[in-house]
Amino acid sequence: MNARLETTAPATATLSADQQIGQIAVQLPGATAVFRRLKLDFCCGGQVPLATAAAEKGLDVNTVLSELAALQRPTTAPEIRDPSALVDHILTRYHDVHRVQLPELIRMARRVEAVHRDNPDVPAGLADLLEEMEQELLSHMQKEEAILFPMLKSGGNPFVGQPIGMMRAEHVDHGTALDQLNALTHDATPPAGACNTWRALYAGIAQFGDDLINHIHLENNVLFPQFEAAPAAAGGCGSTGCACS
Repeated sequence: MNARLETTAPATATLSADQQIGQIAVQLPGATAVFRRLKLDFCCGGQVPLATAAAEKGLDVNTVLSELAALQRPTTAPEIRDPSALVDHILTRYHDVHRVQLPELIRMARRVEAVHRDNPDVPAGLADLLEEMEQELLSHMQKEEAILFPMLKSGGNPFVGQPIGMMRAEHVDHGTALDQLNALTHDATPPAGACNTWRALYAGIAQFGDDLINHIHLENNVLFPQFEAAPAAAGGCGSTGCACS
């Protein structure tokens, strides 16, 4: 699994009303959902500036820019160690984001597979794979929200290792699915001549992959170890053949 951790993500791009709408769609994952809702053509009509596209629809471009800016992700990981605050961060930064990301990616994947079905580079089966990942991830997040996270926020208990172990195992499954996703999309690299929708789809998949890896990293390496029993030190009192006397 290849992904950037939050601390090494590139700087957030500056949005401008002078940018072409298609360029924004490709560079800012999630923008396609905004443009689609506002009926702004980012695919075939994506060569016009956002200001022009908004004006043609009677939209205030600054309002559109504000909505797009809300999609931009943090580029640095917060220094959070407190378990309760870290859980809250994971819920808002990752759980809520995944629930928004995947439906739009599935919609675009269905569109690309249908429109470009005769293209030998089309990622056949991509929408189905994303749907499977969505269902697995929704189930996983629900278990964390209903069982594990309340347990952790209350300080944990002697039995917390069991649900943590289950979540760790499911994280491995998520990683396997990400490997399949990367293989199917050539590491989210669109082919030459791909339309804006195809390119935006792959940009969204790249961000989703990065987000999921960061999500798993925070849980596996920062949150969970605070509640898992430390392994017993080798030798010393209590071990077989203790020579303390």
